[in-house]
Formats: sequence, structure tokens, C-alpha cells
Amino acid sequence: MKRRSLVSAAGLAATVLASGSVWAQAYPSKTIRLQVPFAPGGTTDIVARVIAEPLGKALGQSVIVENKAGGGGVVGATETVRAAPDGYNLGMATVSTTAANPAINPKIPYNVLTDFTPIINIAATPNVIAVHPSFPAKDYAGFVAELKKNPGKYSYASSGTGGIGHLQTELWKSLAGVFITHIPYRGAGPALNDTVAGQVPIIFDNLPSALPFIQSGRLVPIVVAAPQRLSQLPNVPTFKDVGLEPVNRMAYYGILGPKNLPKEVVDKISAGVKKALQEPGVTKRINDTGSLVVANTPEEFTAQIKAEFEVYKKVVDQQKLKLD
Repeated sequence: MKRRSLVSAAGLAATVLASGSVWAQAYPSKTIRLQVPFAPGGTTDIVARVIAEPLGKALGQSVIVENKAGGGGVVGATETVRAAPDGYNLGMATVSTTAANPAINPKIPYNVLTDFTPIINIAATPNVIAVHPSFPAKDYAGFVAELKKNPGKYSYASSGTGGIGHLQTELWKSLAGVFITHIPYRGAGPALNDTVAGQVPIIFDNLPSALPFIQSGRLVPIVVAAPQRLSQLPNVPTFKDVGLEPVNRMAYYGILGPKNLPKEVVDKISAGVKKALQEPGVTKRINDTGSLVVANTPEEFTAQIKAEFEVYKKVVDQQKLKLD
């Protein structure tokens, strides 16, 4: 009886594995939800909406974008963690949700290194410090001089407490020797709206969401985090140019799912994104925002997330940063 039970258990396990493989091969058979953990209007939302339609076409099923803002991206990221590992509930991965916020917030309800299945990094994006046109300075030297002359007078907007805009600004503040007050929002979109309206004078944002306002003259760019000067902003220095290379880090925008996502599903989504990025119009829309297409492997994206988390954890520890 014991031997028969063992044989039956082995047979059952084989059946389950086989059925799982068949299920994965049939994926996708219904609409896929791609969750943006921020309010509409920010870079994460822009990249998600650029890729959603062509990805759906590549996979043969609709991909719909949903926004779930809150907690500097933590609310939406947590919902992705808690989703069934079936490939129908995916999330946009950002430095805020997978590195900066987990590095500064010990109460985050997920482990960034074990609770996700990274799939692909779609694009790398420069970040920019920009000011409202009413700000007294219009270049980096004048900007820093004004802040040093009036410590505590000015404030800056970010996509949320613990987000990349918050942590990268705090790193810059510590190295530049200035003080400005942090005003967190529920995403880059609302933060941009208030900065453009003049309610907050300064913002540290991802370039794709800030660029239209810069190009229309409603924001003035001061300095960018990018490997080299950008063709869209050739006269704006990088942080390396102004002697602050540690701040010169680009953001990433990728797709991930909950842990234990089957490899067959991961491979299909990754291949679908790469196929979508082969469409000239899609790549152009991403490049026009100042972003660079990456399209790396799941393994490379996993390593990238780990490395970025370790960088920001070190920044938090060294600068003794805490949540507001």
C-alpha cells in the first residue's frame, strides 16, 4: 500500500506539472492588467501606455493600464505582489518601488529581492531638476547660490515620500550643502501640476513627464541625471558636469509580476515587449521623451534591481535619511 501511494503521488505531481506547462503554453487567454503604482501623468504612466497596446497586439490579448497610487508607489507595488502568479496581473517596476522606497522605509510590506518576478526593463530615463519660471535663477550656479543664500525658504515637489525624486534630491542636498523642504505627492503628475502652477517652485522629476513643460517654457531645466548631455537639452549640465557624479543615476521602467511566475509566462511577456519595441513608432515615442530603450533579459533586470537597491540602501545609511 505504501509503495502504491508513493507511485500515485508521483503520478499526481507529474500530472500537475504537465497541466501547468499546458496552461502556460495557452497563456494569455484573457485581458492582462498592467498596473502603474502612481497617478496618471508621470513617466511610469507614459511608458506603460506607450507599450500596452503594441504588447497586447504581440501577445494576442488586450493589455489595459490601471493606476493605483499611494505611498510613493508602495500601494500599487504591494497589490502586484499579492496577485496570483498567472501573468494576468503585472506591474510597472520603477526605482522608487524596487529600490529607493524599500531602502528608506523599513515597514514596506514586501521584500524587493524575493517577492517579485522581474521580466524586462523597457527603458532607462534621465531625471531633471527643474524650476518654475518665477524662480530667481535659471542656471545651476545661480540656483545653488540662491538656495544657499536663503536656506529653508524654498520647497520641492516629488512623486512621493521614499520615491526616487525624494531620495535623489536628498542625496543631492547632502552633497550640494543646501536645504529645501520636501513636499510629497501621490505621483509625478500631481507634483508636476503644482510646480507648473507655481505652488511649489522646484521639482526633481523624470524627464519624459517634465519635458513637455520644459519645451513649452512652463518649467526651466537646471541639471540632469544622465550619462551625457541630452540632445533635447544640450545646454543643461549633467550632475557629473557640476561635480556631483554620485547623483548622476538614471531611472528604469520595466515590467514585473508576483513571485513564482512560470518561466514560460515570463518568456512570453519578455518576447512580447521586445516585439513591440521593434515597431519604429513605439521606439520613437520612447526616444522622444529622452529615454533610452533597454529591453534586457529577466536575469539582467533582476540583477539591475538588486544593484540599484543596494546603492540606495547605502545612501540611506550613509546620509541617515528617514521618512518625513
